[in-house]
Amino acid sequence: MPRRLLSLLALLIAAPAVAQDEEEDVPTSLDGVGRITVQAGWRVTSNNTFYERWYGRPGNEGLARAARAGGGPLGTATFAYAFTDMVEVGIDLFATGSTLQVTQPGATPADAPFERSIKTFGYGALIGLRFQTVLPEVGPYGLVPFAGLFLGPALVSSERAGEGVQDDTTRAYAASLGATWRLSANWGLTAEYRFVYLRGPVGPQDARVGSFNLGGNWMSLGVTYTFPPDPSRSMTGRGLGF
Repeated sequence: MPRRLLSLLALLIAAPAVAQDEEEDVPTSLDGVGRITVQAGWRVTSNNTFYERWYGRPGNEGLARAARAGGGPLGTATFAYAFTDMVEVGIDLFATGSTLQVTQPGATPADAPFERSIKTFGYGALIGLRFQTVLPEVGPYGLVPFAGLFLGPALVSSERAGEGVQDDTTRAYAASLGATWRLSANWGLTAEYRFVYLRGPVGPQDARVGSFNLGGNWMSLGVTYTFPPDPSRSMTGRGLGF
């Protein structure tokens, strides 16, 4: 009986390895590979410039300071295509927001100061390049580390209680580091860090009270679906010498 049990355990352990060997080999080249990545995460943003300017305004100097917001949630969706083995072009759609709390003096000297919320939100598209490679020995299907540079249009908005939404179009800049751990020929887990510059105004143009920061350190984790390489789409497949 123990001998049969040991044989059964050995068969169960060997089965995944045999199945993996029977699967089609995953190419180590990224040339012609497309992917879609959906991620969620958190943005760490200080907004020190906004707070210092707010409490430096006349009448606000002696106010007790409200708790500072340290960031907010974010979501991204990446659509990318590797036109060479080491370079990928992509579009990152993003959305993020947070609520800033500030202390404001009362309407008259007899009124007590009170806290006021400022809702901030931004979305846009980052267009740029990622430089990548494959480490086939890491994990069952390899690890794909990458680094990228991006810029693109964005729309940012702020809303103070009792005021309308203030929208502004601007430009975002970003640099990123990340990696995709390939779990199968098509699916993988992606972790990415982005450093982003993105600011927007607070208050109407004729009564501007400062600007808020939606950039900072963006950290996200998500799922990647990879499309198999198609030689007819790749640059090398068309003989362009990349």
